Amino acid sequence: MVSLIATQGSLFDLQTVLDYGQSIINVAQELAKSLMEQRAISTKTIQSQMNRQFHGTAAEGAWQWKDAYEAVEVAAILYLRHLGLSQNPLEQLQLIESLCPTHSRRSEEQIQLQQFSTPLALAYLACAAGQITTNDLVLEPSAGTGILAQFAKLQGASLMLNEISSNRSKILRRLFPGVPLFSVNAEQINDYLAGKTQPSVVLMNPPFSASPKVNSRNPDATPRHINSALQRLCDRGRLVTISANWFSPNNPAWRDTSIKMQEKATVVLSVGINGKVYSKHGTQIDTRLTVIDKVPAADPQQIPCISDTVELAELTALIKQLPARSVWERITPTAQTAVSKAIRLNTVKPKSQSVPINQELSQFIDVAPLDYEVIDWAANDGLKDTLYETYRPQRIRIRDAKPHPSLLCESAALALVSPPPPTYKPHLPQHIITQGLLSEAQLESVIYAGQAHSKFLSGSYLVDDSWDNVTVAATTALNAVRFRRGWFLGDGTGAGKGRQCAGIILDNWCQGRRKAIWVSKSSALIEDARRDWCALGGNKKDIINLSNIKLGDTIPFTEGILFCTYSTLRSQKNGKSRLKQIVEWAGKDFEGAIAFDECHAMGNAMAVEGTLGLVSASQQGIVGLRLQNALPLARVVYVSATGATKVSNLSYANRLGLWQTGDFPFNSREDFVESIEVGGIAAMEVVARDLKALGLYLARSLSFDGVEYEMFLRDNEFYLKYDVLAKQLVLLSPIKKLYL
Repeated sequence: MVSLIATQGSLFDLQTVLDYGQSIINVAQELAKSLMEQRAISTKTIQSQMNRQFHGTAAEGAWQWKDAYEAVEVAAILYLRHLGLSQNPLEQLQLIESLCPTHSRRSEEQIQLQQFSTPLALAYLACAAGQITTNDLVLEPSAGTGILAQFAKLQGASLMLNEISSNRSKILRRLFPGVPLFSVNAEQINDYLAGKTQPSVVLMNPPFSASPKVNSRNPDATPRHINSALQRLCDRGRLVTISANWFSPNNPAWRDTSIKMQEKATVVLSVGINGKVYSKHGTQIDTRLTVIDKVPAADPQQIPCISDTVELAELTALIKQLPARSVWERITPTAQTAVSKAIRLNTVKPKSQSVPINQELSQFIDVAPLDYEVIDWAANDGLKDTLYETYRPQRIRIRDAKPHPSLLCESAALALVSPPPPTYKPHLPQHIITQGLLSEAQLESVIYAGQAHSKFLSGSYLVDDSWDNVTVAATTALNAVRFRRGWFLGDGTGAGKGRQCAGIILDNWCQGRRKAIWVSKSSALIEDARRDWCALGGNKKDIINLSNIKLGDTIPFTEGILFCTYSTLRSQKNGKSRLKQIVEWAGKDFEGAIAFDECHAMGNAMAVEGTLGLVSASQQGIVGLRLQNALPLARVVYVSATGATKVSNLSYANRLGLWQTGDFPFNSREDFVESIEVGGIAAMEVVARDLKALGLYLARSLSFDGVEYEMFLRDNEFYLKYDVLAKQLVLLSPIKKLYL
């Protein structure tokens, strides 16, 4: 379908504007006629209709064969709407598939996002497993062209659809007018649909190992899709998912994930499907159908699973044996047993565990609470002519503490705000103060970090198994957690941020919390971390380099400071991830320090609207949030000189209580970012002032007071010498060929 609009040049200068979704529907309507007459759809027919509707050929770039295959799938949907299902649905649907062409050509988008629609017969059986009725609200998080949704519609259910592909969304909008349609990454579907009605059934066929904006294979994509959809599903609802066959409870790589899932839901069927069902889609990959009821399992260790792949006829028989969905009652243990008897279970040998290493760690003597005096503070009399004020701790005086080696300053806006009087007293060796290993300003950071860590954010929360979704919960709710408050160090270069991180970790170390996590931007910075730790009396062996431990292996050290980079933190392979490795080492009751050095590397931890459309959340930001969600009792320290310059650089800082806690007037992270972005840098300055007033933020920098400058005038001799040196540099450069 096209429309004609007048452009600015002339009233008669017309431009053809293509309505992609309607054009696909128009092609599908013509192709559906062949299906209704039980005639095969020929390539020639497809080309003719596509050329007509898109006003050009595939060779001319007017359309791609993927567009044509979408039209064929829509034609099958239109066929079902017109004729419905027969008494023998499988036979009917397999006949329709045989009349459609094989998908022999693929687009770059299809490969990147793994866009393989569900075969008709398999879609019908997935819907049958959902036991859908007219009372159901069905969500399809990865709707594609709407095949699964159409089978739910045939049962009279209401629909909610989501599809991240722009072109497919246009098709769905035309094919299912009036149905709520979202276009977000389904890996975070629960976050995006927060506040929306919860579906009673989820039908899904998500990408098996692909994530938007991630070029490499990502096996965690499947569990992320399932966990987020399961979180969105209403209690006692049913989720039916098609995945790759390797995502099996009997696969040791995913066994723990399945067991964890069973704490909140029950897998009632997991069965492999022979790959030839996908032959018309240009592949023969074995798949797996998993049916999950959102009711806690009677025994999380018992997961009904068929490792072998079955044909569709056998799958039909298994689906008929599924227990009936219970909207108002929990699934009884009897029903669970009945399902287990119908399935063959394979035993899995437990993984061998590494022998823990009790390494010899640093011991500190003469440890005592830090002695300081709280003083009154009065605001300066108005703003001065300068942009910066000379800095000294405003509310405390520390006995025997040395001033910072270099003069520090603070912005005038922050200087007019005082932090609250602290009560927390760090435990540090006496020589730290007397020898000036931490200056007075650096000790102030240790005090206020400890003060923040001694409190919790208001409210209680539930964290799902993926550590992606956090929802407000009643204090008495089962598995509800409270998050310990964090602290932000915004000092500039020269203030010794690494030394202050080491000081905060040392305070916890001296109080018995001898596990810590230090995350930084570069692997080379481990030497800086060792330098700062050793300067306070520690041993470089206390710092464990995570990159020296194989991915998936148990970290053998029982205590120590675990160092890793942000890129290492987000790495994963074959269902194993560094994040899980770290969380297992720390333990769920971990109360040690987590120092996010150069934390702006986690910026853009949420999807934001950019100038060219929606910008996906960064993987580093997402993983950083997951680490914080997985360890709610951790003492989090954010460290960045640019933390308060851009609002996206605070989207990962959920421990500051900027949103959802009542301390600030923002209901969600999205609300905070949207509101502050409107105010620009001035609004960020207000946020920084408020954080400092709460004792959650300090930002000092080196002062240039007293620095003298001498004007240097360049003459011709200078330019000649510069040219000679530049030419020599090019000749010595390994990339000189680029310049010569």
